Amino acid sequence: MDCSVCSWASSLGAVDKMVSAVAARFLLSLIMVNLLPTTPLVEERPVQAADGAVRVAQGKTRKRVFPVPHIQKPNPISEAYGYCNTPSHTEQAWEGHSPADYKLLSVHVMIRHGDRYPLYSIPKTKRPAINCTLSTSRNPSHPLLRSFISHMGKGNLGHWESPLASLPRFPNHNTCETGELTQTGVVQHLRNGKLLQQAYRPHSLVPSDWSPQQVWVETTGKSRTLQSGLAFFYGFLPEFNWKKLTVHHQGSTLFCGSACDCPARNRYLEQEQKRQYRLRVADAELERTYADMARTLGIPTCNLRAANPIDSLLCHLCHGLSFPCVSRKDGSTGECLTMAQFAAIRRQQLDDEKDRRRVGLYRKYAVLAMYPYLNRTATKMERVAKAATGSRPPRAGGEEIFTLSSAHDVTVAPLLSALGLEEARFPPFAARLVFELWKSTSALQGQKEPKLGKGGRPKTRDGGCFIRVLYNGEDVTHDTTFCRSLDRHSSQPLCPLKKFLSFVRRDIFGVVNATSYHQACYSRTG
Repeated sequence: MDCSVCSWASSLGAVDKMVSAVAARFLLSLIMVNLLPTTPLVEERPVQAADGAVRVAQGKTRKRVFPVPHIQKPNPISEAYGYCNTPSHTEQAWEGHSPADYKLLSVHVMIRHGDRYPLYSIPKTKRPAINCTLSTSRNPSHPLLRSFISHMGKGNLGHWESPLASLPRFPNHNTCETGELTQTGVVQHLRNGKLLQQAYRPHSLVPSDWSPQQVWVETTGKSRTLQSGLAFFYGFLPEFNWKKLTVHHQGSTLFCGSACDCPARNRYLEQEQKRQYRLRVADAELERTYADMARTLGIPTCNLRAANPIDSLLCHLCHGLSFPCVSRKDGSTGECLTMAQFAAIRRQQLDDEKDRRRVGLYRKYAVLAMYPYLNRTATKMERVAKAATGSRPPRAGGEEIFTLSSAHDVTVAPLLSALGLEEARFPPFAARLVFELWKSTSALQGQKEPKLGKGGRPKTRDGGCFIRVLYNGEDVTHDTTFCRSLDRHSSQPLCPLKKFLSFVRRDIFGVVNATSYHQACYSRTG
C-alpha cells in the first residue's frame, strides 16, 4: 500500500505483502537536470503561492527537480506545495527531445498515483470536505475529462487481470472514501498523458494500428493506481481500443513479480526504520509540536502520532482548505491546528532526508527493492534494441514499445534512489519517471564494422542504442549512477544503453558488496 505523505510522515500503513508496513514512512528527495538544447513543451497557467494567493506564471517553467544549491534552508511550506503538484501550475516536458538522426524505439513510464484523499483522520476533527465524483464544471478540469468518463464506461470490453475488474475505473463518491483518487488526481494524469502524447507524436512511437503486444499497462490492486493509470493512458491515447488493452496486476508495490523474496532487503528496511525513529525522538522541537497539537485536540500524544496528522494536513493544504479545528459535542468549533505546527513536522522530515543520505541504509534497501523492476525494464529494452538492429528476429505482433506502470510513492522513491538520484525530492502526487530508448542512425559511422554472429547478423549488445532518463519532465540521465561519469557536453549527449545494462546486471550490487541479486539477498555479509 502507498501513502502519499506516508514517506513524509513518520508512519504509515502496510506497504505490501512482501515489504514491512513501515516502508511507507520513508522520506525521499529528487533530482538534477541535464537539458538537451531544444525547446520543451510548456503550458503556462495560474500558480498558487504559499500564501494561498493565485498568480499567473509569466514566462517561467516549473521548478527544477534538482534545485540549485543554496545557503538558506529550504522552506517547509514551499516544499509542501511542490508535493501537491497542483495541475494549475506551469508544465514542462523534455520527453521526446534528442539530437538529429536519432530514432525513438521504446518508452517505459513509471508513475505515482495522483492526488488522493487521506489515509488517516485526525481525532476530534472533521474530515476534509472533498467531493470524489468527476464533473467538468468543477476545477481543476481538463478538456478530455468528459470523454474520459464516457470511455471508461466501455471498460468491460477490455481485458483485466484479477482482481482489477472489480475496481471502479474512476472515482465516484460524493464524499471521498479513505485513500480515494480525487478529481485533481484524475486531471493530473490526463495532463501527464497528454503531455507525453504531444512529446512523442513527432516520433510516431505508437502507431494508430498498434497491436496488443506493443503496449503493456500494469498497476497495483488499489483503485487510485488503477484509475491514475487509466487517466494517463487515455491522455496518451485518447479513445484507445479497449479490445486491444490488457491491464496487468502487480501484487507488490515494488513491482517485483516472481522475484520478491529478498531477506537482506527487509533487514536494510528494518535498520532504516530504526535510524529514522532515533532521529525523530531526538528532535526536541518536533516533540514539543506534537505535545502542543495533542493538547489542542485533547488527546494523548501517542494517539496523535498514530493518526499520522501530516497525511490529513497535507490534504487540507493541497486543496486550499483551512487546517482542521476541534469539533465539540455541542457542534461548535474549538481551537485549530496551525501552519506553524505543520511547518515544524515538515522541517524535521527535510532534516531526515539529509540524514538518510548520509547513513546510506535506504540506498541499500532501494537497490534490492527495485532490482527486479529495473532488470525487467533492461531486458525489454535490450530485446527492442536487438530487433531494431536485426540481431534477432522481430517478435510476432511487434515489439513492446510502450510500458506504463502505475504505482505508489513507495515504488517511485526507491526507484529514484536505486538509480543514484539521491538528491531527488520526494515523489509528489502524479510524479512520472520515464526511460526512453533511442537508436543512432549514424552510430557506426567512422567505426570498425561490428563482428557478425549467427546468420550474419551484427554481434553487438546494444546496436548503437542509447537511453535517456527523465523525472517530471526534466532530463536527469547524467545524474544517474551509470551515466554520471559521461561528459554531458560531448558530441555524444546520450548515454549508451550498454552502460545501463551493465549497471543493472552487475554494478548496481556494488553498494551492498555483492555481484548478483541472489548473493545480495541471501548473503549475511551483503
